[in-house]
Amino acid sequence: MRLDDGRESSNVEDRRAVGGGRGGLSLTGGRLGLGTIAIALVASYFLGINPMTVLSLLGGGGMAPAAPHAPASAPPRDDAEARFVSIVLADTEDVWRDLFAKAGRQYVDPKLVLFRGSTPTACGTGQAAMGPFYCPGDNKVYIDLSFYEELKTRFRAPGDFAQAYVIAHEVGHHVQNLLGISEKADAARRRMSERDANALSVRVELQADCFAGVWAHHANRARRILETGDLEEALAAATAIGDDTLQRSAGRGVSPDSFTHGSAAQRVRWFRRGIDSGELRQCDTFSARSL
Repeated sequence: MRLDDGRESSNVEDRRAVGGGRGGLSLTGGRLGLGTIAIALVASYFLGINPMTVLSLLGGGGMAPAAPHAPASAPPRDDAEARFVSIVLADTEDVWRDLFAKAGRQYVDPKLVLFRGSTPTACGTGQAAMGPFYCPGDNKVYIDLSFYEELKTRFRAPGDFAQAYVIAHEVGHHVQNLLGISEKADAARRRMSERDANALSVRVELQADCFAGVWAHHANRARRILETGDLEEALAAATAIGDDTLQRSAGRGVSPDSFTHGSAAQRVRWFRRGIDSGELRQCDTFSARSL
């Protein structure tokens, strides 16, 4: 992946030196059982979506906001991993600003927060074990960079483009938030059964995958970022975090009704749809008869 000459985003907060606080999820108004919580945490760990958001949506409740965090600093210049995610974030900013401007809208950049262990967010206390996630309450993407080692060793999805895909997926959720898609989906899920809410969650997640592909399409067209093998890296990551793959790896039977993010084949299909077309209208998972 060719990013060496890319600019770095100024929207990165480094909380790693501060250290993680303690705390847990504060759920209000929910109807969640331990099984639902376990499914949300496992799926979120492998996927990279905020499990607090998943729990809130499945339970129809809200999350109690965490206390404000101490001011963060910019990451050190000699931190290669931090520099990489900063460049990827900057590239998503460039692409989405342009696409929004062409549609007559203004793109608002998200912040990307680097943390270790745990950190307060507007969605509750974020934990490293949840994997990367997006919090719509504060428009921030959160990541403990140790997740990339897990992606490489445990999920067998190495490579820098696989890592970039993780960031792009979370930024895809930010795009959904800006477009009002997240709010509509959240409201709909609160009126649904758990099974139907899960099915809607799958469509939300697959759209974020498609949006990640849209970013890659335009970034590659403008800056030739892709090298041989990069696409395969992202597809391997998408396959590794499919709900069916995760359920099999956990020694469970595959249960499509419990899917919240989509099967491996679905995730690959919608990411490819985004990267092949580069068009947001091709990412309408909500109208698609077949995923």
